Amino acid sequence: HEQWLSTPHVFLYLGGMVAAVVLYFQALRPATRLQQSFRDTLLPMIFGFVRDVRYQHGARPSSFDRMPRETVAAFSRQSFDDVISGRYEDFPFELYEAKLWEGSGKSETTAFKGVIVAFETIEPFPGTLVAARKAGKVTHFFRGMFASKMQELSSGVDDLDDTYEFRTDNVEAARPLVTGRMAQALAWLRETWPYDQARVALSGSDGFLLMPRSKNFFELPDISQPIDYNAHVAPMITDLGAMLATAALVRKIGARDEVSG
Repeated sequence: HEQWLSTPHVFLYLGGMVAAVVLYFQALRPATRLQQSFRDTLLPMIFGFVRDVRYQHGARPSSFDRMPRETVAAFSRQSFDDVISGRYEDFPFELYEAKLWEGSGKSETTAFKGVIVAFETIEPFPGTLVAARKAGKVTHFFRGMFASKMQELSSGVDDLDDTYEFRTDNVEAARPLVTGRMAQALAWLRETWPYDQARVALSGSDGFLLMPRSKNFFELPDISQPIDYNAHVAPMITDLGAMLATAALVRKIGARDEVSG
């Protein structure tokens, strides 16, 4: 019995296990490629109401590097899943599933997981303005120790000021937005978005809407399972339509009344 625990036999066991794992993933890879090819074809068809629709998987979105980092907590790693871009109501957008995190294993902390919608604003904001999750006292303490161009503002709405942190590098331009349309949009988002706290950022002509959610937004069943329109397709169309309609509202935050009406 003990000979089966000898060094040569242990290596044989390990070799057999490694070979089995390699064979499993070799068998899985064609199915994975087929599933992704299926998504590449089907998703643009599903979102036919979006003009010039394009779909990518796993690619780094072109707008991501322009998103103000103050919108989320600190992160050093990121991954992207489905990326959809096109035009909705005559404004270009890029919508993507993202996970932003720091550390690994037990020390991993997630800064954001959900959908980011990047869009072109009606009028550029002269600087940067973010409405982010309110930071803790420790973060406030360390932030105060180091010089920062970003200053905090209050919306004047207690419920929002208790949960949101409004920061900008242009107080004069930001104040009427924070106390006006941005506060209204965030109050509306809180009522209509049943998941975690949504966040908003404006930077020049770029707008960003971050909508946290742990679930995969554009999940399809395995290739072996039939697709049911009501169960699989309709919810996707509803989700995308709702997010783009919300982005259409948020992009009006900095616009003049005669332009946004």
